[in-house]
Amino acid sequence: MAADVLTITTSKKEIQHLHRAFQAQKRAFDHDPNPSYEVRRDTLIRLKKALLNNQEALLDAINEDFSSRSRDETLLAEFMPAIQGINYTLKHLKSWMKPSRRQVGLLFFGSENSVHYQALGVVGVIVPWNYPLNLAVGPLITALAAGNRAMIKMSEYTPRTSQVFQDLMANTFSEDLVSVIVGEADVAAEFSRQPFDHLIFTGSTTVGRMVMRAAAENLTPVTLELGGKSPAVISKNLPITDAAERIAFGKAFNAGQTCIAPDYVLCPEDKVEPFIDAFREKFRKLYATLKDNPDYTAIINDRQHKRLCGYLKDAENKGATLIELNPANEDFSRGTRKLPLTLIINATPEMKVLQEEIFGPLLPIVPYHSIDDAIRYINNRPRPLALYYFGYKKSEQKHLLERTHAGGVCINDTLVHFAQDDLPFGGIGESGMGHYHGKEGFLTFSNHKAVHTKQRFHSGKIIFPPHGTLLHQLVYKLFLR
Repeated sequence: MAADVLTITTSKKEIQHLHRAFQAQKRAFDHDPNPSYEVRRDTLIRLKKALLNNQEALLDAINEDFSSRSRDETLLAEFMPAIQGINYTLKHLKSWMKPSRRQVGLLFFGSENSVHYQALGVVGVIVPWNYPLNLAVGPLITALAAGNRAMIKMSEYTPRTSQVFQDLMANTFSEDLVSVIVGEADVAAEFSRQPFDHLIFTGSTTVGRMVMRAAAENLTPVTLELGGKSPAVISKNLPITDAAERIAFGKAFNAGQTCIAPDYVLCPEDKVEPFIDAFREKFRKLYATLKDNPDYTAIINDRQHKRLCGYLKDAENKGATLIELNPANEDFSRGTRKLPLTLIINATPEMKVLQEEIFGPLLPIVPYHSIDDAIRYINNRPRPLALYYFGYKKSEQKHLLERTHAGGVCINDTLVHFAQDDLPFGGIGESGMGHYHGKEGFLTFSNHKAVHTKQRFHSGKIIFPPHGTLLHQLVYKLFLR
């Protein structure tokens, strides 16, 4: 009972904080709706310094939340994209802020067209648990670059990281510029109901629908970065060890708790056994041990661990063969939330591993006969957030790119398209909508204000009434053809 009362009291406090901060940011934006380049640049530099100066505290907090999170994975996937994203934005921000010139039709000779990029106002960011720093800071960078204020709702599944990040932002920025909100699901629901000028959510498709419904009440535009089942397609002509090594890295990274992790492998039917053998060997070289290996990350919490174990049991009960990759034959039955990477053979459509996004170290292998069969398999399912193709034949690369849809694609690699500062990142269909990162992020969080300018000379007079003159007839002949 006492714990329930504490949760209610904490939620009430955070919701009050949410409302107070939102109103403060709205007032601050109304007072200064167009921050200068110098102000935006200074804000980004302060953010960068805060992250670098508090690197150890954040590393420790993320590790604590996961019970065991690879330090190098946190550096590679959380800090490096954040710092490099700030550096890239600082390099290009001045040019992004300039109005872009647009063409003017002959009928409007003497006038000018331009698009001005104007801050939207207050941007809301809802952060998932799997990469709590990167997926908070990434949208924050481009929201601030575009001149906005930002409010960030951290995940309740990463309480230590959320608290450290909240304190860090409070010590770096005023509440009316950047505010971090913590709390349980009720706080997140209230957060999504605020009349933000833009709302970005990263998480599951199910929760994404709920966020979009809440945002619709205020006509708040949304960017949804969801998940889905991202396929890895292996060409018949590729050395199987090349694909095995790169897929093993992408699947084992963060123990598969990545929205763009390879979710299943489409493998030529005559190469399934060689792929299993190659994958087993490549995985062993990456992780000789698992349980006490600091390079291999644990599952975030008991709930997610139980879900994944349930997927394995469901697959096995329905006839799948499970191949657990446990190089040192360690016991995972107690004292850890680490879960060995498991290959799933003979998976069928009624199994949960081929229905739900896995989000963990389980990898179904689906055989295919021809590349067109693989393409049909992908196209008969919701469009994925990522698609990975392994093959060196450029004609087949082109064929697959033209015949499939995905939010993003890596050819002969996994995951790393997310880290490309000059590429947009986003989903399509059930894997999301909208884009951010780099210039696309700046544009997402900007109002594209169309401006048509005339000075003393006014060519528009030629279409003024009275109509039916010879000049009008000439205009129609010129422009209606």
